[in-house]
Amino acid sequence: MDCPVWAEVSREALRHNLRVVKEIVGPSVRVMGIVKANAYGHGLVPVAKILEEAGVDWLGVARGQEALELRREGVDHPILVLGYVHPAECPALLAQEVTLTAYSEDILREWAGIAQREGKRLKVHFKVDTGMGRLGFKAEPAGKEAILRLAALPRVEVEGIYTHFACADLPDEKPTRDQLEKFIMLLEELERAGLSIPLRHAANSAALIRFRESHLDMVRPGIMLYGLLPFPSARVNLSPAMTLKARVVQVKRVGAGFPVSYGWTYRTSRPSLLATVAAGYGDGYSRLLSNKGEVLLRGRRVPVVGRVCMDQLIVDATELGEVEPGEEVVLFGRQGEVSLPVEELAEKIGTINYEVVCAVSARVPRVYL
Repeated sequence: MDCPVWAEVSREALRHNLRVVKEIVGPSVRVMGIVKANAYGHGLVPVAKILEEAGVDWLGVARGQEALELRREGVDHPILVLGYVHPAECPALLAQEVTLTAYSEDILREWAGIAQREGKRLKVHFKVDTGMGRLGFKAEPAGKEAILRLAALPRVEVEGIYTHFACADLPDEKPTRDQLEKFIMLLEELERAGLSIPLRHAANSAALIRFRESHLDMVRPGIMLYGLLPFPSARVNLSPAMTLKARVVQVKRVGAGFPVSYGWTYRTSRPSLLATVAAGYGDGYSRLLSNKGEVLLRGRRVPVVGRVCMDQLIVDATELGEVEPGEEVVLFGRQGEVSLPVEELAEKIGTINYEVVCAVSARVPRVYL
């Protein structure tokens, strides 16, 4: 790749991970591939098209503009917007037959009025808050009555209903089982009241793996589609889809006591070989990895020394003996037989694997292999 920093995304890894999901849930359960946040940093449109071709049933996004971008690029699978949609976005989304999340009576009535004026169907999935505390109707009688009222509005077409688990990745199973029980009870009450909703879904990646009873009619894998584990003890054969790479752009030999990068937070303890790498926090490589990160160079781990800069970082390549400008560096992923997992970076900076890949910035080209 003729650029200083780039991300390689494996098509086969994405296809493999979708196959793993389908093997877990079986043929009768549909799969909504979650591609929000630029497909967790992997590239919204290319990933959506790969998943579409590989047999995903639905696509899930967080924002209206993500759905519209997919439609502009020819993605015609059903799309659910999981988050807030401003009323001004509503006409364009209705015209493209994008499904919206109905999470409150006020917002749905506003959308329904727009649909009436536009002469369009308003396709919705109701969101039920069973314990997350974010969006959704409460799983109690008032919530049930609101859903029944709203489902009868002109132009409203109820395609689905869903909830989201707060603790499915944690060892204690009780919170998730309690949430699922609340959701099932509400579904049963709606059925008794005469409202049968075709698609019921609840399971994210963690629940998909741990709670078979949560699969219902459809599952919503996100992080596992990208080959990353939703919890550390997960025993599933996933393939990480992204490798973040950069180039060595300068090599220099320095003496002991040489200061490195902003603030001189690091000084060499011996005569050293320093390699400057063309990647920094402007590309999504966290500044929190200053003086604690490692990268792969010539198939070996070498430490990041000094502060990570916006566009560059420096590594101590002394143990390698020789390094040439232009050599390939892996910031996370695999180089030869050596792996540097996303989870390791996440642990070092006190976050989760989701954030590490989502942080890879827009200026980093994605290459699909």
